[in-house]
Amino acid sequence: MGGGGGGGAEEEELTAQETALYDRQIRVWGVDAQKRLSKAHVLVCGVNGTTIEFCKNIVLAGVGSLSLMDDHIVTEDDLNSNFLIPHDESVYGGKSRAEVCCESLKDFNPMVRVAVAKGDPSLIDGTFIDRFDIIVLSRASLKTKLFINDNCRKRSKHIAFYSVDCKDSCGEIFVDLQNHSYLQKKPGGEPEQQELKYPSLQEAISVPWKDLSKKTTKLYYAMRVLESYESSEGRDPGETSLSDLPAVLALRKDMCDRMSLDESRIPTSLLERLLAAGKKEHPPVCAILGGILGQEVIKSISCKGDPIKNFFY
Repeated sequence: MGGGGGGGAEEEELTAQETALYDRQIRVWGVDAQKRLSKAHVLVCGVNGTTIEFCKNIVLAGVGSLSLMDDHIVTEDDLNSNFLIPHDESVYGGKSRAEVCCESLKDFNPMVRVAVAKGDPSLIDGTFIDRFDIIVLSRASLKTKLFINDNCRKRSKHIAFYSVDCKDSCGEIFVDLQNHSYLQKKPGGEPEQQELKYPSLQEAISVPWKDLSKKTTKLYYAMRVLESYESSEGRDPGETSLSDLPAVLALRKDMCDRMSLDESRIPTSLLERLLAAGKKEHPPVCAILGGILGQEVIKSISCKGDPIKNFFY
C-alpha cells in the first residue's frame, strides 16, 4: 500500500502453515505480497451481496483480519443476494447481518480473524479507524461516505478508502488511495515504480460536469443525481421507488442546467431502472463487483499492479 503498505512489520516471516495454504497464490504475487496481506486489517461497513463476495475473496486470499459492521437485523430480502445467509429463519432469526455472515466467513479460512464490529459507520471516530488499513463502505449515504473518507485522510497512518454499490445490474466502485506507490510490470522489462496522487471523494464529485471527459459513463451522472436526491430528502440509500421519478427528473434538470450538461446524458430510462431497483442487487453483478474490489484491495496492499483511478463502473 502507498505510504508503507498495509499491515505491520514486513520482516515477519510466514508460518509453515501459511506458506502451505497459500502456496498457489504466492507463486502468482510473491512472498512479500502475501506477507503484506497477512498483516492487513480490513473493515467492511455494510454487509450485502456485493461486500460478501468481496469478503469471501479476501478471506480466502489470507488477509490478516476482517471486521464486519452492520447492525441491521436479517430480513427475507437479504436472502436474495447474500449467499452466506442460510434460508433457515432458525439460524438467522433475530441476528444482525454482520453476526450471521461472520460465522460463515470463519469457515472459509480458519487462519483469518473475522469479527463483528458493532456500531454506526456515521459515528465512528479516528481512534477506531486507526485499527484498520483498508475501509470498505457500501450502501451508505453520501454524508457518511464523505465523513469516513475525510477521517481516513486525517489519520497519521495510510488508510485506503473504498465505496461500492450495486443497484440491479448496475455497479459503482470509488477508490481513494491518497498517495500511492506501486510496481507496474512493463512488457519485456523490469517492474517500474509508479506514483499516483488520488483526490478525495469530495474533490472527485466536485469536478464540474462540463470539465469531465466525453467518455464519462451515463451511470456516473445518474448516481450523482440519485445521491443528491436521497440526501435532500433525508432518505437512506436505496429508499426510492418509481413514485419518486417526477422529483428526480426535476432535480436532473436543475443539476444539468447548473453543470451545463445536456439532460440526454442522463437517460430517463436509466433513472427509472435505478429508482425501481431500490436496494435490490443482481447476484451475478455482485459477484463481478466483489471480485474486482477484492483484486483492487490486494493490489493496494501488495503495491503491485495498476489500480483503479477513482471510479469504476
